[in-house]
Amino acid sequence: MLGVVLVYAGLVSAFIGAVATLWPLRFLGLTSRRRGAVLFGLGLLLVVAGWALPAPETRVASPSSRLDDFMPVWQFSELHVARVKAPPERVFRAIREVTANEILFFRTLTWIRRFGRPGPENILNAPERKPILEVATRTTFLQLAEEPNREIVVGTLVAAPRGAAIGERTPAAFKALERPGFAKAAMNFRVEADSAGGSILSTETRVYATDGASKRRFAAYWRVIYPGSALIRRMWLRAIVRRAEAGA
Repeated sequence: MLGVVLVYAGLVSAFIGAVATLWPLRFLGLTSRRRGAVLFGLGLLLVVAGWALPAPETRVASPSSRLDDFMPVWQFSELHVARVKAPPERVFRAIREVTANEILFFRTLTWIRRFGRPGPENILNAPERKPILEVATRTTFLQLAEEPNREIVVGTLVAAPRGAAIGERTPAAFKALERPGFAKAAMNFRVEADSAGGSILSTETRVYATDGASKRRFAAYWRVIYPGSALIRRMWLRAIVRRAEAGA
């Protein structure tokens, strides 16, 4: 998270500094173009520092979920949790059925992520009314595991050497992949019953880079896209909550 903060503090500072080199911003104390240039340079240094910040490795001591089974070690992660006034079986059905047009900002953010370019149907270019998980697992994601009414885990490669032969597309191959040059991501949705007849819904994403060079490259990417990624996941959970509760 510190890396993300440094990158975005640097981007904001560099932008303000760039503006101030053209038009001094006296209300910010940037009374000369020279001060703007200094702020611009400091902003760039913050961005570089954020990108270069080491990503610590986290390891599961005792697996307690299917996500732990498939991604016991990772360097990058995010976790989001929501409470749902619906039983686990209804929440799990909503996870399976929710569509792209139900997820606020989803299509806008994925359009930005692919730089507005058209492309084949996948999670970054999802049809409005098809279940988003069905689109994902039919295209770029692989379903790794499922425990009905409790947890579903999907995975994908987020970095690979150019021209590399990935091998068979199976959960076992995904779990065993350790060759240098790769970064793999696994994401789950997990449902647990609460004491009030409802559920606790969570989604966690973990990314594991197989070597130092891959980790450094992915760190620069992750620390730029993290805010958008986190927003998508929060809105995704909200869409699942709405659909599950509407079925009450």
